[in-house]
Amino acid sequence: MSLEAVFIDAGNTLLYENPSRFEIYASAARRRGVPITTERMTELMRAAHRALPRQIGGAFRYSEGWFSEYIRRIFQDELGLSNEDLPELSAEIFSRFAEPGTFRLFPGAIELFEGLRRRGVAIGIVSNWSQRLPGILAGLGVDGRVDFVLASAIERVEKPDPEIFLRACGLAKASPARSLHAGDDAAKDVEGARAAGLSSVRVVHGAGFGEDPETGAPRVGSLFELAEWIAGRD
Repeated sequence: MSLEAVFIDAGNTLLYENPSRFEIYASAARRRGVPITTERMTELMRAAHRALPRQIGGAFRYSEGWFSEYIRRIFQDELGLSNEDLPELSAEIFSRFAEPGTFRLFPGAIELFEGLRRRGVAIGIVSNWSQRLPGILAGLGVDGRVDFVLASAIERVEKPDPEIFLRACGLAKASPARSLHAGDDAAKDVEGARAAGLSSVRVVHGAGFGEDPETGAPRVGSLFELAEWIAGRD
């Protein structure tokens, strides 16, 4: 059965930060006199992400309101910065992650989009991300190559909830059974898409072709391999 739509995750699938988000946060702390390693900041960021609920005072995860509490939890509660430091710090971090130059497309991204366009399928980006994602993609030259972008902070629903995949299918005017989602996360991308009735492929950069041992889904190791896998699917 030929595909009507292909949806692609953003972070760690289509694009990545350079330097990493952990180094960006650690550098912000060090500029304020906190001698923290990137490894320790990684631990603090991951712990804060696990601890915070999906909504904080009505602010959905990855929205600016949610990130304000995330930043406060790390820099004030864990690292001891004063409340007076937070507004400038938050503005600096928000500005950095709104800047397209913070991000890089993985090799093969443009070729993937061009190949999908030639095949006549609808193309969407479906990602758990802040409201800044459309602007970032525009700055990276992606917006004109895809039909739509669904960011969880805007939609107020996030992967692996099947609803965000079904919204994508609605925008693409495609049935779930003839739609594919590609992403790096086993639960959010692969299992979430399956729960909505879509087929899925896991993108693990550097891993190569094969069967994903965690999900049993097809696995590719690059966006070039993803394009090749899609071309050989029909």
